[in-house]
Amino acid sequence: MLRKSTTRTVTTACAVALLAAASLTTAVGAQARGPKLLTAAPLATWQTNGIVWTVEYARGVVYVGGAFDRVRPPGAKPGEKETARKNFAAFDAATGRLLPCAHSFTRGAATVRALKASPDGKVLYVGGSFGRVDGGGVASAVALDTATCSVRRDFRPAVTATVRAIETTGSTVYLGGDFTVVNGKPRKHLASFTRKGRLLPFRADIDGPVRAVLAAPDHGKVLVGGDFQNVNGRTERALVAVHPQTGSTVASFPEWLPPRASVKSLARGGTRFYLGAEGRGTGIFDGRIAGRLSDGTMLWKDFCLGATQAVVVHGNVLYSASHSHYCGRTPGGFPDGPRRNFLAQSVDDKRLLHWFPDTNDGLGEGVGPRTLVMAGTTLWAGGEFTTVNGRAQQSLTRFGTGPRNKAPEAAPRLSGKSSRAGKVTLTWRAAWDRDDAELTYLIYRDGRLVASPKQRSVEWHRPEMRYTDSVARGSRHRYAIAVTDGRNTTPRSKPLQVTAVAGKRPTGAR
Repeated sequence: MLRKSTTRTVTTACAVALLAAASLTTAVGAQARGPKLLTAAPLATWQTNGIVWTVEYARGVVYVGGAFDRVRPPGAKPGEKETARKNFAAFDAATGRLLPCAHSFTRGAATVRALKASPDGKVLYVGGSFGRVDGGGVASAVALDTATCSVRRDFRPAVTATVRAIETTGSTVYLGGDFTVVNGKPRKHLASFTRKGRLLPFRADIDGPVRAVLAAPDHGKVLVGGDFQNVNGRTERALVAVHPQTGSTVASFPEWLPPRASVKSLARGGTRFYLGAEGRGTGIFDGRIAGRLSDGTMLWKDFCLGATQAVVVHGNVLYSASHSHYCGRTPGGFPDGPRRNFLAQSVDDKRLLHWFPDTNDGLGEGVGPRTLVMAGTTLWAGGEFTTVNGRAQQSLTRFGTGPRNKAPEAAPRLSGKSSRAGKVTLTWRAAWDRDDAELTYLIYRDGRLVASPKQRSVEWHRPEMRYTDSVARGSRHRYAIAVTDGRNTTPRSKPLQVTAVAGKRPTGAR
């Protein structure tokens, strides 16, 4: 309990600076009034020994595709406790357990680049660059029956180059990628099939690779994103909407994206769609855009730098995988600095929310996370990273709804002095937490809690804090501090001894 005779004053050295920093105020205030976020503490997850390019969820199972040949349990080091899985693996979505569903995708520099389930979850479509599945000849695209994990015989298109994107509706399957010929017929980077694998007359003349496809038949369009500059004889920079049956252009998005920008991901949330972009060159647009499906109106656009690889909507939050290093022009954003590989934004106004799990750049091109999928209320992420939140974890991770099970970083280092009779002033730098904007600082005098000030902070702005304690003149005390997010608390800091001034002469801390 606090002693009634003790007067306490808590101040923040940079209060004026905090009030002036609008972006910080927006960021740290978001948690209290914004949508509920996932925890930033990763769940125990299996790992792969190579890059994960794509993840998909269907009927309680998360499917993973990429360029790897073995998987290993959570916590295992490379080479330990490995199980063979050639570019494809399946996991229980709730427990994360490795499932026996396994197929070998091989021939050439084989890789699985795209996975997409049918709307009813009964069929999983697989695309990439491979010539054999379990020894049988195929050509870069197949379908699996999810109930039996068996390769279907009815979906075996002959695709001449890599499939990078798949989209499905109740009646149609769309493939996008590097190819220009399918089943011996011209199909420039985009083709459509019946669910039984029959090539449809749908045709769109696209001059570059397609990397993302989003079907919205209820709005009479299929959104297509990629590296292209021209579609059906007109300039369409990286994004276009085509007719679901014919492939003719039905909507354009002029000025949305500059030259040398590519759309890497498309996601739907209700009546809106969202895209993630990658710029090729310094300062080229790398962020996210929200649009209205009905008429193609842009609703918002951020200006973060650091190529966005994937976007997914959950609730009122847009989660993204990128290597953003600058978001200074976005509400709640951060100055140029270290890469932040996962972001969460309000779907309504692009505001960055306080959710900052992180990875390293990892293998391959050193991009970090590459792909996202929501499996119920759990976010699965894959890529080329080898650490998550500073701990070893290769190429696959997941985040749930909580409870949050990770304490803030270590308690701050206390400094203290007494410059007035009977007064001890403690100072420290605010800590920060990956998914809690406001932290509570527990101040102990001689082992007893005497104050618990609160402070909002983010990694890039950790203000200096101050607490002035009233004690008996000339008395000597031991102070310590701990930090809590309300559920998890750090150990207390190393004790700091301070003697209060008895008269006019100040004494310092030891």
